[in-house]
Amino acid sequence: MYIIVKRLSDILIASLTLLILSPVLILISMAILISSGKPIFYLQERVGKEWKKFKIIKFRTMIDNADKVGPGVAAEDDKRVTRIGKFLRKYKLDELPQFFNVLWGEMSLIGPRPELPKYAEFYKDDYSKILTLKPGITDYASIIFRNEAKMLNGKSESESFYLMKILPKKIFLYKKYLQEVGLITDLKILFSTFKLIFKW
Repeated sequence: MYIIVKRLSDILIASLTLLILSPVLILISMAILISSGKPIFYLQERVGKEWKKFKIIKFRTMIDNADKVGPGVAAEDDKRVTRIGKFLRKYKLDELPQFFNVLWGEMSLIGPRPELPKYAEFYKDDYSKILTLKPGITDYASIIFRNEAKMLNGKSESESFYLMKILPKKIFLYKKYLQEVGLITDLKILFSTFKLIFKW
């Protein structure tokens, strides 16, 4: 029953969000196009439920092909981030297109954040458990590590720092969600996420 309710809630909330925020999505698209040209969206391969790979959709906040000239993670002061990209990242607006991933059934509103395949493979045993769940837009780790980009500032080996210092803590939180998964837990995470949004 929980899975059915969760999926129906995902479809309803994602549809309403995309509909209500459609003017905002259009404005952001125009801002990116005018300030840094095409492409407007950034598609990146992530690992989903049962290790099934999919393309996560975000508004592009970095120079084109940024992943080919730098690490898979970005600090707040990363030179690859565009001017409009800094604004979008600060308020998490670059994440809005992921509601399409939710509609398509690749993600859920609440669940462990989808990771890059190479990072998930590094902690394969842990992710074999975590990936029994569908990845989500927000979760415990998203809330606690909301300022992750700041944590990466000044790190000469930002990717290594993320992989060895940050990701293990995220994995702990993903497992915590796995143990507590349910409607009450999802509502708590959703409420905490809304509180953060309105604090911005």
